[in-house]
Amino acid sequence: MRVYHSAAIAGLLALTPGLSGVSAMQAAAPTTAASPYSYADIADLAAAAPMALHARIHSAVVLKPAQAPGVAAGHSRFYVEADVVSLIRGSGPLASRIAYLVDLPLDARGKPPKLKKKQPVLLFARAVAGAAAGSSSTGSVRLVAPDAQLPWDAATEAQLRAVLTELVKPGAPPAITGIANGFHVPGTLPGEGETQLFLNTSTGEPVSLTILTAADGSRRWAAAFGEIVDGSAAVPARNTLAWYRLACGLPRQLPLSKLAGTAPEDRRKAASDYGIVLGALGECSRTRKPPVG
Repeated sequence: MRVYHSAAIAGLLALTPGLSGVSAMQAAAPTTAASPYSYADIADLAAAAPMALHARIHSAVVLKPAQAPGVAAGHSRFYVEADVVSLIRGSGPLASRIAYLVDLPLDARGKPPKLKKKQPVLLFARAVAGAAAGSSSTGSVRLVAPDAQLPWDAATEAQLRAVLTELVKPGAPPAITGIANGFHVPGTLPGEGETQLFLNTSTGEPVSLTILTAADGSRRWAAAFGEIVDGSAAVPARNTLAWYRLACGLPRQLPLSKLAGTAPEDRRKAASDYGIVLGALGECSRTRKPPVG
């Protein structure tokens, strides 16, 4: 039986799981199997994690309750050592074998799951401060969420790489944090109208929605990521970063207080137009909770 050094475990016990360039962005092997995770699941983790790794479990030990404060009911905390297969995203030195803590749900019998040696996993993490000021530990990482360890498969890695490719592009769509303001104005013909909504973002970069209603009642909309709102604005395709930012970031109802100076009837039309956008985007489907913070 392997003896785990108490100092190593004690150092990691102080960590509580909470965008740099993409390294080793080799093309993932083609695969026909679908990932068990949704686009939003992977995008949630990828956007939060400065580091993404493909690793293989070397060893894992379940910590005693006294060593695992804050673990959610129905979960166990593990001290894991894993061998790095590839650094999918991240920069800086990293040991070939790393240590981290992960919280995983109990199995159907109420027992901690088995983490087998050489079991492949995807890790979403950030660096841990080193002993010297301003340095980072090369032998341990902190997961961006208590459960930010996913079973590895080719389809999930391919999806992760696709998300990361979008995330690091210049001008990548930023996270939506709310509605800044907006308005609705009637058109020149009866039934015509235009709604424009301007969104708050995590970076301060401008994002806006435009919904046009024709005289026959038909409506079309587009999203603009940038200062200029023109004919180049389009409806984001599903399972793209732009779609994810809107579908998973927009509030479920339009706050009418953001339409200052707009007549009550026009506010109602703006709310109806906003509903068209939400319906077209569809549900932000998730199979797991997104990281907090």
